[in-house]
Amino acid sequence: MTRLRVHCFTLSLDGYGAGPGQDLAHPLGVGGEKLHGWMVPTRTFQKTVLGQENGEGSVDDDFTARGFEGVGAWILGRNMFGPLRGAWPDHAWQGWWGNNPPYHTPVYVLSHHARPAITMAGGTSFHFVTDGIHTALEQAREAAKGQDVRLGGGVSTIRQYLQAGLIDEMHVAISPVLLGSGEHLWHGLDLVALGYECSQQVSTAKALHCTITRRAR
Repeated sequence: MTRLRVHCFTLSLDGYGAGPGQDLAHPLGVGGEKLHGWMVPTRTFQKTVLGQENGEGSVDDDFTARGFEGVGAWILGRNMFGPLRGAWPDHAWQGWWGNNPPYHTPVYVLSHHARPAITMAGGTSFHFVTDGIHTALEQAREAAKGQDVRLGGGVSTIRQYLQAGLIDEMHVAISPVLLGSGEHLWHGLDLVALGYECSQQVSTAKALHCTITRRAR
């Protein structure tokens, strides 16, 4: 059965998944780039995102690589696709990642504003879904063709899917930094009542990796 998975979603020690003031100059909000010090040096990130071959093999790399295994489609929130808000002024913006994004699958972007699909190099295509998280998940599951769907974020998108009890597995990396403000992932969420438990924890020098799974119903 196709599962909905979250991988490599990094939080600060005080629970923020992005800093304040997200814009073109600060895609992760002010200070948010500090969250990913554990992942950027890894072999998987360097190769998949930057096209480099000089990354580090490590436990952090194992967790990064796991997030690309068995994934047939992605779901992203609008903020993960780009800095623009409101109606699309035009169709020039095609994401943060250049002509060959690191997804290599269909990607379903949640948005309140319709836009034609975009076909990119390397097998990535962006599809814009305007009628909610359930429709996006249905379309992504169909496109995944038996593989899993990876939910990329951001914070608001993950919160919506958690509140609906739709995430099957979630890998959270807790980075040893404090942001003080921004987008808080856990505020107001009762994960126990929603049916989730921590099934694995692994500590490295750069992050605490926690796997959160939904209990069998």
